[in-house]
Amino acid sequence: MSFKVAIIGRPNVGKSTLFNRLAGRPLALVDDTPGVTRDRREAQGRVADLAFRMIDTAGLEETAPETLAGRMRAQTESALAQADVALLVIDARAGLTPTDRHFARWMLRSGKPVVLVANKAERRQAAAELDEAYALGLGDPVAISAQHGEGLGELYERLRPFAAERETDAEVGPAEPESERPLQLAIAGRPNVGKSTLVNRLIGEERMLTGPEPGITRDAIGIEWAWQGRRIRLVDTAGLRRRSRIDDRLERLSTADTRRAIGLAGTVILVLDALQPLERQDLTIANHVAEEGRALVLALNKWDAVNEREAALKQLRERLATTLPQLQGVALVPVSGLTGFGLNPLMRAVFAADAVWNRRVPTAALNRWLAVIQQRHPPPLVGARRLRLRYMTQVNTRPPTFALFASKPGELPESYRRYLVNALRQDFELPGTPIRMMLRKGENPYAPG
Repeated sequence: MSFKVAIIGRPNVGKSTLFNRLAGRPLALVDDTPGVTRDRREAQGRVADLAFRMIDTAGLEETAPETLAGRMRAQTESALAQADVALLVIDARAGLTPTDRHFARWMLRSGKPVVLVANKAERRQAAAELDEAYALGLGDPVAISAQHGEGLGELYERLRPFAAERETDAEVGPAEPESERPLQLAIAGRPNVGKSTLVNRLIGEERMLTGPEPGITRDAIGIEWAWQGRRIRLVDTAGLRRRSRIDDRLERLSTADTRRAIGLAGTVILVLDALQPLERQDLTIANHVAEEGRALVLALNKWDAVNEREAALKQLRERLATTLPQLQGVALVPVSGLTGFGLNPLMRAVFAADAVWNRRVPTAALNRWLAVIQQRHPPPLVGARRLRLRYMTQVNTRPPTFALFASKPGELPESYRRYLVNALRQDFELPGTPIRMMLRKGENPYAPG
C-alpha cells in the first residue's frame, strides 16, 4: 500500500515542476506565470524504488475565503488533510519570504509530518542561503533542483520512513485479482458551461474549483471514481475557445492539455449550455471528438433554467440531425450540475456509448448485410461496368472500424461510402459513435485459396 504526499508552497516556487519530475512525465502545466495550478492534481510518483501517490496543489496565498485564491487555498487544505506527509516547497534563490513563514507555522499547527524542500538550489550561492530555512522549525531542508533532477537522493531518504510505516501496517495476504479496466471519461466544452460544477455533482464532493469567473479550470484534472460499482477515470478539462480568440500562452497550453485528454479518453461528455446550445464552438469540439474516434455523449447543462423544455429539446434534436450527421443518434441528456437533475440518465448514456464504441459485428452478418444493401441500392457504374463490393469485415473496435474490399475502391463516390456508414449505423445499432471505413482493393482475403 503506497503512502500519499502533498506538494505545498506559495506560487511559483516550482511545485508543478517537482510534481512532473516525480511523475516521470509532464502531467501538470508549467509556466513562469504565478498561480498556474488551481485545482489539485493527483498522480503516481516515484523516486528510485520508492512509489507513492502525490498531490500537486495551488500556490498558497493569504486572502479572503470567498475569493478565487481563497477557494484554491481550501483545495490545498483538503489535500493536506488527505496526505500522510507534506512537502513544503520554498524557492532557494529567493530566500524565505513572509508568506513562507506564515504557511510553515500553519503546517506545524496541522500536526502533519512535513519535509522542507528548497527548490531551485542549482547554484552554490542558493545552497549557501539555505541556513535561514532552519528558522521555519521544520528541520533540515532538502536542497533540490526539480528542473534538473538534482537532490532526489536525499528526498528519497526523507520519504522512505513513510513507506516503511505502510509496509508494517499492511496485512499480509493473497494479492487481489486485477479488476476490470476503468472507463476513461473526459468532460469537455466551452468555458463557463458548468463542467466543473457537473463533475463535483457526479462525484459527490467539491473536488473541482467552481465560480462565476470564466476559465477557472486550466489543467486536465484526472479523478479516480466509481459509479454504481463501475470504475471510472474521470478527467475535467479546461474550456475550449475558438483558436482565433486564443492569444495567451497559458491558454494555449491549457487548450493543448484538453485536446490531449480527449485523445486519451474512451468516452467524452460534451457539456452544452442549455441557454445557448450548439454554438459554433460546440460543433467544433464535437467534430474534434469524432475525428479522434472517441464515443460522444451530449450533456445539456443548466436545464433547471430552461422554461419551455419540450420545445427546446425537440428543436435541438432537429439541429443535431443536420449539424452532426457523422454522429447520428448521439445521446442528448438534459442535466443540471447545480441541482443534480439527470445524472443517472447521463451515466447510463455514457455506459451505452462505451458499449457501442467497443462493439464487434460478426463477419458473416456483415457480408449478408452487404449483399442486401447492394440489392437495395447498387453501387455506381464505373465506365461500362458496375463497381463490385466483394467483401467486408470489422478490423477493429474503439471506434468500430471496417475494411471494405472492392474491385475499384478509388472509384467509390464519397456519397456512397456515407450511405454505407449510415446504413451500418442504423442496421447494427451503432448510434452516436464514429465509424471508420477503409477501402481496399482485391478479392476476399479470407477465402480459401
